[in-house]
Amino acid sequence: MSTLTVPAQVPSVTEDCEQLRKAFEGWGTNEQLIISILAHRNAAQRKLIRQTYADTYGEDLLKSLDKELTNDFERVVMLWTLDPAERDAFLANEATKRWTSSNQVLMEIACTRSSKQLLEARQAYHARFKKSLEEDVGYHTNGDFRKLLLPLVTAYRYEGDEVNITLAKSEAKILHEKISNKAYNDEDLIRILATRSKAQINATLNQYKNVYGNDIDQDLEADPKDEYLDLLRATVQCLGTDEGALTRVVTTRAEVDLKVIKDEYQRRNSVPLDRAVVKDTSGDYEKMLLALLGHGDA
Repeated sequence: MSTLTVPAQVPSVTEDCEQLRKAFEGWGTNEQLIISILAHRNAAQRKLIRQTYADTYGEDLLKSLDKELTNDFERVVMLWTLDPAERDAFLANEATKRWTSSNQVLMEIACTRSSKQLLEARQAYHARFKKSLEEDVGYHTNGDFRKLLLPLVTAYRYEGDEVNITLAKSEAKILHEKISNKAYNDEDLIRILATRSKAQINATLNQYKNVYGNDIDQDLEADPKDEYLDLLRATVQCLGTDEGALTRVVTTRAEVDLKVIKDEYQRRNSVPLDRAVVKDTSGDYEKMLLALLGHGDA
């Protein structure tokens, strides 16, 4: 479920653009006015605002935001204003250019998007950067990381609910054998995680636990300094946590399933995500995040 709150009566796109322009003028920027507009418009509305703003003022709204905003607040507003596919392309490009073995952004995008969304992100990557995501992933990563990430970012998984239980049992056995032998970079292990539908993988993981007694996460526990294994484990879990991840998760999931993520966060941590945001962030960055989380006062 989405946490985005859009007014019952949305002002015209012309009025939104005029108000945004007003927020940029004079001494200082009216950050609260920017939040009140952009944090309460859906993707289609934000796209129309960008188009109308450019037509009216001869400048991309993103450039105006870049000139007027700073730091974490600038980043969350910029990411939120981008189209979803364009945002994923931007984040993926940033991840390849700043690649480190502890960087899990590419995995997050590859594993949490639908097949259609991932394909659209790859197409947006072509349009924006004049090259393919897979060539940049192949160039900037190496070894086992490249071996895992390339098939993940190029996957086009089946999206249906149908599962093959016989296949799930046989592939659970393969996973157990490879993990028991610490063959974490094995081609079959990677093939299963990178190509099977999410429903099929879920069935395989259930068979794994039923037959071998442990969640696969438990059997993948190892030296915390093993960053490839950490990425492999995160591939199964499909979720990450630093401040950058907070911005990414909120801006990319607010219109999709952030309510579910909020509920799961509270279940795991016994603290509401809203309260954690208030504790760990501040200022306009905090206000923007709270607005996207559906916080009534933001």
